[in-house]
Amino acid sequence: MAEHHYDVVVIGAGPAGEGAAMNATKNGCRVATIEDKQTVGGNCTHWGTIPSKALRHSVKQIITFNTNSMFRDIGEPRWFSFPRVLQHAEKVMAKQVKLRTQFYARNRVDLFNGSAYFLDKNRIEIRGGTRANEVLRAKTIVVATGSRPYLPPDVNFRHHRIYNSDTILKLSHTPRTLIIYGAGVIGSEYASIFAGLGVKVDLINPGSRLLTFLDDEISDALSYHLRNNGVLVRHNEQYESVDGDDHGVVVSLQSGKKLRADAFLWCNGRSGNTERLGLENVGLEVNSRGQLQVDEHYKTEVPDIYAVGDVIGWPSLASAAYDQGRSAASDVNGDQYFRYIADVPTGIYTIPEISSVGKTEKELTDAKVPYEVGQAFFKDLARAQITGDEVGMLKVLFHRESREILGIHCFGDQAAEIVHIGQAIMNQGGEANTLNYFINTTFNYPTMAEAYRVAALNGLNRIF
Repeated sequence: MAEHHYDVVVIGAGPAGEGAAMNATKNGCRVATIEDKQTVGGNCTHWGTIPSKALRHSVKQIITFNTNSMFRDIGEPRWFSFPRVLQHAEKVMAKQVKLRTQFYARNRVDLFNGSAYFLDKNRIEIRGGTRANEVLRAKTIVVATGSRPYLPPDVNFRHHRIYNSDTILKLSHTPRTLIIYGAGVIGSEYASIFAGLGVKVDLINPGSRLLTFLDDEISDALSYHLRNNGVLVRHNEQYESVDGDDHGVVVSLQSGKKLRADAFLWCNGRSGNTERLGLENVGLEVNSRGQLQVDEHYKTEVPDIYAVGDVIGWPSLASAAYDQGRSAASDVNGDQYFRYIADVPTGIYTIPEISSVGKTEKELTDAKVPYEVGQAFFKDLARAQITGDEVGMLKVLFHRESREILGIHCFGDQAAEIVHIGQAIMNQGGEANTLNYFINTTFNYPTMAEAYRVAALNGLNRIF
């Protein structure tokens, strides 16, 4: 059995694993990455972030074409099938794989194809794949195996009309009606996408409101726009059974209701990919969701074994995962770039999109912080009027006395880009982080960024 020696072995080639591997090799470590797929990029590139956002972009273009009166001169509104729209996503995925494969080659990180299995805390056996039965030995091991959809055992996901958030990307037709179970980030995003394709969607939410971690006003806006686009949102409902036949799927709810649709999409929870790692051989246990516990340096309970990305749970975002991987490698090498990733903006790619950073109004109210609100509505911005993307708003929360920026909440086109301007000011600290920056800075006109000036002046008017 061939044995290879490395300083660091990374399990998983998604964003978290890539961040760890690239930072470790740039610090002079000899690094190997084990990946069970044939190509790098992880679930982010192949099943999650990249395909769903590329799909959303295509749907958004279709909506623009079908609703903009200017396009009527060149033809009537068009209907596009789901598989046809997916073709654009597949091209983006291929470009991402090519780019990330070059990163590994250029930085001389050895890629091993197969599944990782701990023999002990310093040795990993590769099972299956093209490098089966080889053993990698290293002082430090970083677990970055990601997550997959949680699949309840009482739902038959082998049925050709029952999908989860991974398998939906293999949907070969366009259903007329769709039931989505789970109204978290993924469920809300897919509800927007399918509604944009003209599908009648029932969105079943086991909770009492959409995305409770969001600012209440933003959550309410999302609910309104989903309903306005033909999504029926059903709150406080749990499934009793999900039964597929040749013609559709019947969902029986615990409340006694029965729903029928052409297809069913499960978007309720994710589990860490840990079950076949041999963690018992190193004394590591996972929680009920298959996730590993780590400290504020991304260390597990076993010395020199780190864990990063979705496999540790919150926030389960590609952006955070990459930075967690980099930080774990910084901890290994003791460089100056280590940080615990806590300041994470949310980016939710519904139509329109949502993004926020910092505190919500509820959090500030509960903490009895004397805050004030500055608002800018997109319908009043020249740039939004030009582009036709007039739905949305920017909300800046700031301290009444010090004017310190406490939270940024944005709903509308390009929200995930717009939020970073506010985030940059919030991170300056001290006198630099105040509403005054937006009041005393000249913004390009017309731009979406100008929303910060409008919101700041709006907030200033509320201080007496």
